[in-house]
Amino acid sequence: MRDEWVRVIEYARFELVALLFPSSTYVALAIIVLLLHALFIAWVALGFLLTRSRPILQWFHIVSLCWAILVEVLPWTCPLTYLENWLEGRAGVEPYQGGFLLHYLDKMVYPDIPYTLLALLAVLVCGANFAFYGWQLWITHRKVVPTS
Repeated sequence: MRDEWVRVIEYARFELVALLFPSSTYVALAIIVLLLHALFIAWVALGFLLTRSRPILQWFHIVSLCWAILVEVLPWTCPLTYLENWLEGRAGVEPYQGGFLLHYLDKMVYPDIPYTLLALLAVLVCGANFAFYGWQLWITHRKVVPTS
């Protein structure tokens, strides 16, 4: 009985090591690209929090917002998605298989909701960001141009 427990523990430890330190370079790269994709999505949604009084970051964020809207509205695919799919294919990872991290990061970046709703929510988030920048521009314009 004790030997069986030792085997189970050794197997679990082996699986954990294989999960945390993927042997396949392509799997590791796919996980990195997926993390970058998640960071880009966070940047698009929340970048306005980091851009206050940083005009270069503001313009970079506005360009990112435009890109996000175009990718959601037009039948375009993000290059990061192509790269993720290519790396997963090279790694031999089928959808919803492979490492724990890869599986759950997929769920986080691509939630299981209808595409139309996802696109609408993405455009609304981008629109809210544009409204924030418009409000900032209006406030700045009011301070610069005094009303007579």
